[in-house]
Amino acid sequence: MAALALRCAGQRRLLARLSPSFCVPHVVPMGTTAKEEMSRFWEKNTKSNRPLSPHVSIYKWSLPMAMSITHRGTGVALSLGVSLFGLAALVLPQPFPHYLALLKSLSLGPALICSAKFALAFPFSYHAWNGVRHLAWDMGKGFKIPQVNQSGVLVLILTLLSAAGLAAM
Repeated sequence: MAALALRCAGQRRLLARLSPSFCVPHVVPMGTTAKEEMSRFWEKNTKSNRPLSPHVSIYKWSLPMAMSITHRGTGVALSLGVSLFGLAALVLPQPFPHYLALLKSLSLGPALICSAKFALAFPFSYHAWNGVRHLAWDMGKGFKIPQVNQSGVLVLILTLLSAAGLAAM
């Protein structure tokens, strides 16, 4: 009973703090909008004849740069894949073995199945091996440019071998 009373009192206090009457008197209007700020910025740059920053276009693509971007991409893809698979497991009406049997009933050829398994295993393998590479970097190892390139090639070789091994299972 005391816990319920404390919870109700806490809710009332929180609602009183978050109510519009509490917040509105303390709101300070902004002097300018973002659109006005941006137009002022561009006018200033135009008057001073400043060039736009070339951004990524001036850099020559290298293996570490491409692998860094791919590592982030595989991380996002794996996260989305696991989330969608979990959501599907909750939402779909039949249990997982039903959908596995449905997939087997399609009688897909072994080449297509092996290719699909490789496509699923590759991002996992790449992200795992590149993660090990990042752990070595966290320990301060392999920061010289030749070592960075060698470890990148090693990650790619290990990724292809382990993804092929997982696809062959």
